[in-house]
Amino acid sequence: MIDVEFYMKVYDLKYRLMGGERMPRTALLGLLESYRSPEPVVYNIETTNACNMRCEMCPRTTMMTRPIETMAPELFKAVIDQLKPFSAEQLARWEAFVTQNYGIHKDDMSENHFFLYVIPRVIVLHGYGDPLLDKHMPQYVQWMTEKGLESYFSCNPANINMERTLETFENGLNYIKYSIESVDDLRHKEVRGQASNFTESYKNILKLLDYKAQRNYQTEIVITMINLNKPWQQDEFERLKEAFEGCDVYVYLKSQDQMWYEDNQQQTASIHWIEFCQFPWSSMTVKSNGECAECVEDFNNEIILGDTRVESLNAIWNGKKYQQFREDHFDLRPGIKCTEQCDMQLVGSFLADALSD
Repeated sequence: MIDVEFYMKVYDLKYRLMGGERMPRTALLGLLESYRSPEPVVYNIETTNACNMRCEMCPRTTMMTRPIETMAPELFKAVIDQLKPFSAEQLARWEAFVTQNYGIHKDDMSENHFFLYVIPRVIVLHGYGDPLLDKHMPQYVQWMTEKGLESYFSCNPANINMERTLETFENGLNYIKYSIESVDDLRHKEVRGQASNFTESYKNILKLLDYKAQRNYQTEIVITMINLNKPWQQDEFERLKEAFEGCDVYVYLKSQDQMWYEDNQQQTASIHWIEFCQFPWSSMTVKSNGECAECVEDFNNEIILGDTRVESLNAIWNGKKYQQFREDHFDLRPGIKCTEQCDMQLVGSFLADALSD
């Protein structure tokens, strides 16, 4: 989830700043703080960072050094018990806002549609691991459904466990995304590693679609290909769309996150990456060990803002570490991942007089 109320309040200011307006530090910091909800909103919960793939574009393949851990069920339950869903009225206002301000309609199908219409309403249940490897995932989905929280995770279809996957559908999983980089097995393995494939994955997805139709499951099945700017990419994406033509699926081409992982000179088409970073004010990330990192992109948990094993979400979100982190974004603090590596522009870039009032 992202705080839709914050996004709506900050929109005009955000685009004035991106259009060239500059503001004093104290005034801008005060505005963002006034827009921020005192109640925490969680973007994602990484229930496990275990993965059997070796994806060329993923930092966990070559750069992640933190231990492989899977969250304990009691901790997951404690985290979601502190959260509440957006109301139908809030989501209706948000969707009207998106249509009016971004020109993207509810029945569209694209990368930006997915980010603006799906991501704000769901808790993302993945990070740097494959959720299908977490045996507790069906239980987690059930707990979320009982609380009215919408659920979504992205995974590699080569890991489809039919029984476990169908149990998540039965328990009310709202969205599941399968990452497919090619309709050719050898090419798919080149991108995702030897454990991946297309042929068997495709067969299993078609089986899931049959079960979905027969049992009237409401889970939306999403198929995505990451745009790695390869010479064969567009042709391969067309072949992927043809493979699922006539199927009850949502298909789109996704911009690659964070070019510093693997700079392939791609120009992003994502609103998420074009706008300046709003994570410090809009949402929290909980990692597989229970720590709260600054955002989902922190694969090595370098900036830790709290620990859900011993602190409440409210205490973390409104605590001194988060306050300092927000100020670091204003100060463009050197030596941290957000300043040195992240592709997203920081709000401190828009100050009338950097580091001063």
